[in-house]
Amino acid sequence: MSTNDFPSNAGTVIIGAGIVGSSLAGELAERGRDDILLIDKGPLSDPGGSTGHASNFIFPVEHSKDMTQLTSDSRDIYREFDTFTNSGGIEVARTEERMAELKRRVVSAKSFGEEAELLTPEEVEELVPYVNTDIIKGGFYSKGAGTCDPLRAGELYRQQAKDKDALSTAANTEVTDLHVENGEIQAVETDKGTVQADEVIIAAGLWSPKIADMAGVDIPLSPAVHQMVSVGPIDRFEDGEGEINYPVIRDMDTQMYERQHGNDMEVGSYEHRPILWDVDDVPSIEESPLSPTQPPLTEDAFEDSMQHALEIIPDVLDDPDAGIRHSIDGLLSVTPDGHPLLGPIPEVDGLWSCAAIWIKEAPAIAREVSKWMTKGHPDIDIVAHDHVARFDEYGETEEFVKSRGYEGYQKIYGIVHPREQWQSVRPLRTSAFYHRQQELDAEFFEAGGWERPRWFESNADLVEKYEDEIEGLRRPNEWDNRWWSEIILGEHLHLRDNVGMIGDTGFGIFDIIGSDAEENMERICVAPMDLDVDSSVYTAVLAPNGGFVSDLTVARLGENHYRVITGGAHAGQDKTWFSDHLEGDSELIGRSSELCTLGVWGPDAEELMNSIAEEEMTADSFDFAEMKDVTIGAVDAKAFRISYVGEFGWEIYAPMDQGQRLWDTIYEAGQEYDIRPVGTGVYGETGRMEKSYRLMGAELEIDYNPAEAGLTLHGVKDADFIGKEAYAEGIEEENSATLCTLSVTDHAPDGGERRFMTGGEPVLDQDGNVLIDDEGRRSYVTSAGTGPSVGKHLLMAYLPQEYATEGEELQVEYFGQQYPVEVEVAGNGGVFDPNNDRLFRNEY
Repeated sequence: MSTNDFPSNAGTVIIGAGIVGSSLAGELAERGRDDILLIDKGPLSDPGGSTGHASNFIFPVEHSKDMTQLTSDSRDIYREFDTFTNSGGIEVARTEERMAELKRRVVSAKSFGEEAELLTPEEVEELVPYVNTDIIKGGFYSKGAGTCDPLRAGELYRQQAKDKDALSTAANTEVTDLHVENGEIQAVETDKGTVQADEVIIAAGLWSPKIADMAGVDIPLSPAVHQMVSVGPIDRFEDGEGEINYPVIRDMDTQMYERQHGNDMEVGSYEHRPILWDVDDVPSIEESPLSPTQPPLTEDAFEDSMQHALEIIPDVLDDPDAGIRHSIDGLLSVTPDGHPLLGPIPEVDGLWSCAAIWIKEAPAIAREVSKWMTKGHPDIDIVAHDHVARFDEYGETEEFVKSRGYEGYQKIYGIVHPREQWQSVRPLRTSAFYHRQQELDAEFFEAGGWERPRWFESNADLVEKYEDEIEGLRRPNEWDNRWWSEIILGEHLHLRDNVGMIGDTGFGIFDIIGSDAEENMERICVAPMDLDVDSSVYTAVLAPNGGFVSDLTVARLGENHYRVITGGAHAGQDKTWFSDHLEGDSELIGRSSELCTLGVWGPDAEELMNSIAEEEMTADSFDFAEMKDVTIGAVDAKAFRISYVGEFGWEIYAPMDQGQRLWDTIYEAGQEYDIRPVGTGVYGETGRMEKSYRLMGAELEIDYNPAEAGLTLHGVKDADFIGKEAYAEGIEEENSATLCTLSVTDHAPDGGERRFMTGGEPVLDQDGNVLIDDEGRRSYVTSAGTGPSVGKHLLMAYLPQEYATEGEELQVEYFGQQYPVEVEVAGNGGVFDPNNDRLFRNEY
C-alpha cells in the first residue's frame, strides 16, 4: 500500500498480521465488523514474527480445561482450512517421575475430552521406530496431535475478511505512535500516514510492549529464545508423502522435541538456559539475514540439547548424509505467569491486547476475543486467567517481567504442581501484617502479587493436639503433600474450637462514588443495590449470556458511595469490567493498597472483640452482613460481619499504615483465648470446602449459570442488569447440571498408599465413563480440599442432573486409579453446619 492509498479512517485497526492478527481480522469480519485495517511492518506472506519460524505442532492436552478447549478449537479451525495434518504426538518419559506426570496428563485428557493413552516403550517403537526405547519408561500418546500451517491459515483468514469487503491491509507499514486523548484511543500513526480509529488491537507478538508504550500503557511480556535446528536430508524420510509421516516426539525430561518436516528432522529445545531479549534489541527486517525473530543459534547453549537429541533418535541424526541445514535462536514471548495477555487495556478505552499467544491456540483465542469485542463476552473463559488487567497495580516492571519470564521459561516442559508457587521477585506486595507473620514462621503463598500466609509453622503443636482428628487425613504421597501441610488441618480445628485471626486476605477493594452510583451498581450486579447504608450483599456479576464474570461483596457506605470487595487475584479484571460499564456521574477509586483486612472468627471471636472495641461487638449489635465503624485500641476501622469459613466473626478493614497496630492489639488481647494466626489454607480451602463456598475461576465461570451453581438466592430483581434475561431463563428452566459437593469414600481402594485429589480429575459413573451433561459439558473436579471437621476429603463438581442426588455413588480418576466418591450436597449448602447456626446465630 502506498502513502496515497493509506486510509485516513477505520473502525478497527489491528496491529500485527501474524496468525493472531490475521485470525482476528477474519473472526471480527465474521461477527459484523466491516471496516478493519490490518497493519504490519513486514510482508503479509511472512511478517517476520514467530508465525513464520515456529515448529507449528499442536499437542491439545493441557492441565486446564480452557486451554485444552482453545487448542482443540484451533485445531478444528486449521483443519477447516485444510492446514492441519493429524500425525499424532508422543511425549516420552525417561524417569519414573515423568511417567507419573504422563498418567496425570491422561487423566486431564479424559477430563477435558481429548483422546489419549499411555504407551509402553515397545508401543512407542511401533509408532516411531527411530526412537531409542532403551532410555525411556514409556509415553503419552495424544492421537489428536499434529502440525499446522499458520502462514497459510492467516492468508485464508484475510481472504475471508476481504471477501466480505470488511478488510484492507497495509503491509510493510511501521506503526510509529498511538494517539490517545482523554483516556480514549484516537488514531494510529504510521510511516504511511495516520488513521483515525474507533478501536485498536495490539496483536504484534513480542513487539506488543513497544506498541503499548506508545499509548503510555504496559503489555508485560518479554522476547525469549527457543532454539531449533533442522537436520537433513534424512534417508528414512525420502519415501514419505507430505510434510510428516510419524508422530511428533516430545522428549519431556530433556525439555526437547523432535519432529519430521519433509526430509528434515527439526530438533527444538527449551532445555538451554533462558535467554531473554529486550524488544528494542530485536533487529529490523532489513538488518535480519532470515527474519527479525530468527537470530543465529547460540551454539554453546545448544550443546547439551544436541547430545540429548542424539540419545533419543540416534538412528536419524547419525545419518552420514545429513547435516544441520538451518539453526536459529527463535524468538517468542514469555509473560510473568505463562498466560496470554488478552482483553481491553484498562487505562485506554478502545485499546485491546491480544498478545503472548502460541500458534496452537491462536485462531480460537482470536475467535473468543472477537466475541468479547462484539457481544461483550467470550464463550470460553479467557477472562479469569488471561485478562491483561490481572496485573493490577503490580507486575509490569521490567525486572518483574524478566525475572518471572526467566523462571517461567523453565516450566514450559516442566512438571508443575497445581499448588506450585513462583519464587522470583518476592516479596513484592506485603500487607501491614507481614513482619508479624514472618515472626510466626508463616509459609507464604502469593496471589495478586500479595504475600499471604498459607499456614504457620508456629502452629505445629496443633497437629499433636488434634492428632486423632487428623490421623486419617494425613497425606503419605509426596505429590499430594507437596505445597501443603497438615498444620492447616490443626489451624482449621483450632479456629472451629476457639478463635483464629486471618490476615491479610489480600482482597481487591475499590469504591464506586457519584450521584449515579446506585443506578450503575443495579445495572452491573445481580443482587438488589438499594441497600441501607452500612449494609452489604454478596452478588454475582454476569456476562450477557448469564455466565459468571465475577462474584463479590458490595457494601453501601453512603447514599452515593459503594465499596466493592473481591478476590485479590481478580481485582484487575473486576475493576476493568466495572469501569467499562459505568455511566453518568460515577467514579471508580482503587483502595486495595490503602486498606488491610484482618479476619477474626470462631466461638470466642465475639467475647474477644467485644472486650477490646470501644463499641459493642456482639451478635446482637451486628446483623449478618452489616458493616460498622469501630475503634479497636488506637485504630479506627470498619468491622464487617461476614465469613468465608462458616464461623461467627468479622472482617476488619483498617488503613494499611495502622494495620500492624491492629494486629498487635488483637493478638495480644487474644492470648487469653489462645488465639492463633491462621493461613489461607483454612480460609481458601478447608473452611471453604466444608461450607461448599464457590470460588471464581474454579466453580464460577462463563460456561455455567447461577442456577447451576446454586446461586439464585436473590431471585430476579425488578431493575435491569447485565445478563438478566439469561439469568431468569436459567431459573425457570431445569438445570442441565448442578454444582455438587462430594466426598472420597475410599482413599486406597486397591490397598497401598492413600491418595488425595488436588483438582481437575474426571468424575465417572460406576462403569468408568466420564459424566457428560445435555449440553456436552464434562464433569470434573473444580476444587478439592480436606474437611477436618467432617473427617472427609471433599470435592466440588458440576454433575448432570440425573446424578445430582445426595447419596449418589460415583468415581473420580486420579493418576490412573479410580476412587469411589459420594454426593454429599447437591446444590447450595455445606457439609459442615448445613443450617448455618454457627454463622448466623453464634450457637455453639
